[in-house]
Amino acid sequence: MTLWQGRFGGGKQSDEMLAFTESLSFDRRLAPDDIACSRAHVLGLERVGLVSHEESGALLSALAQAEEELAEGSFTFKQGDEDIHTALERRVTEIAGEVGARLHTGRSRNDQVATDLRLFTKRALCEVAKGVITLEEVLLARAEEAGDAYLPGYTHMQRAQPVLLAHHLLAHGWALSRDVDRLAATRRRLDVSPLGAGALAGSSLPLDPDWVARELGFGGRFENSLDAVSDRDFVAEALFDLALLGTHLSRLGEEVVLWCSAEFGFLHLADAYATGSSMMPQKKNADIAELARGKTGRLVGHLAGLLTTLKGLPLAYNRDLQEDKEPLMDSIDQTERALDAITGLIATATFDTQAMARAAADPALSATDLAEWLVLKGMPFRRSHELVGGLVRDSLERHVPLTELVAAHPSLGSEAVTLLEAGVAVTRRTTPGGAGPVAVAAQLERFTAAVRADAERFGLHVGAGLGRVGAAAPAPAPSPSGR
Repeated sequence: MTLWQGRFGGGKQSDEMLAFTESLSFDRRLAPDDIACSRAHVLGLERVGLVSHEESGALLSALAQAEEELAEGSFTFKQGDEDIHTALERRVTEIAGEVGARLHTGRSRNDQVATDLRLFTKRALCEVAKGVITLEEVLLARAEEAGDAYLPGYTHMQRAQPVLLAHHLLAHGWALSRDVDRLAATRRRLDVSPLGAGALAGSSLPLDPDWVARELGFGGRFENSLDAVSDRDFVAEALFDLALLGTHLSRLGEEVVLWCSAEFGFLHLADAYATGSSMMPQKKNADIAELARGKTGRLVGHLAGLLTTLKGLPLAYNRDLQEDKEPLMDSIDQTERALDAITGLIATATFDTQAMARAAADPALSATDLAEWLVLKGMPFRRSHELVGGLVRDSLERHVPLTELVAAHPSLGSEAVTLLEAGVAVTRRTTPGGAGPVAVAAQLERFTAAVRADAERFGLHVGAGLGRVGAAAPAPAPSPSGR
């Protein structure tokens, strides 16, 4: 039985129409939110005298029973249930009898689903943020553990200058902290209750949307009923936040893939967070990192798809808006799984700091230090850059060690040669936010404070993720790569 049958004759809706328009297959995930929304609505109806205390009690009791059935898995969905709203109202009416017909008083599925989806998104983004913060904590712990280990920093995928490993890990951490900030900002903007907007124009009944908004834990209620039922900005914002978070995870994953290769050899995966090959016995693959890259395209696609849907819609509600839930729910699911897997991977991986140091030992990586040393001696930087660049070219073309050329040059000499010694260049990065020991020590303190602030913003206990570092935490069973 549909909620709109009164307008139509007794003929049966076509199976094709019902199959194409149903949403129960995915919006049943909104059941807890729909029950919360209905519970607040019933209390609001009682408060303004539209249902009696006895009727309110019967409706609330029926909602509680339906909630229990859903939790136990005994709730039976029927063929006529178009969506979760229809299914729950039908079940409430079965339990409560005629009084169930009062449940939908003063509301439309338009404001109902908009409210449900905001409740769902508020809760889901909080869970995503918790996963991000746990990964932040793991990166912080690994950075603290890294000590004075260093490796080459890269630009254009070419070795550039040495940086502390802690500095490199914290670079990913700061990006994730911005992700937490965006998730918090999106939750703040979506914290508005649409309930009471009706189908599009409000109601002639004496509803109190402000009271219901407070009952549901929203920061406020809608200002414009047309906007309230048609607004999906919050879904688009959430999808953007998740797509950018996925992009950051993809970048981290890309580095894991590179660092695990024999060509780099900077990182070794724990067995619990790697896969093998069905044909090549020697293989150990970073499938988690690869899938973090791959699934980011899916997240970006969901954002592009929803924006394309929204861009042509007139006010107010259109059925196109049904297409908001699957991309949002899938993006949340994929992001949460990626966060869990990558957090475990980073927490249990082993860094080969000796391989990193060997890769950073090339004296050419100290070329900038030579140029800046000459600047301190009074030479203009453009001249010092040209001089050192010429020495590097001569070293490569004549196969003469750079240290010999530096020692022999009248503007450089033995004092400058000490700058080329292994591990020296990274200690000379002294500017705030830089990659040297003093700057990184200060950065660790600031990032610790940032993680603490992120955790407190979402009501988390700081340090919950640190226990995973170095432990072979249980991992989801990965699918064999087959390659």
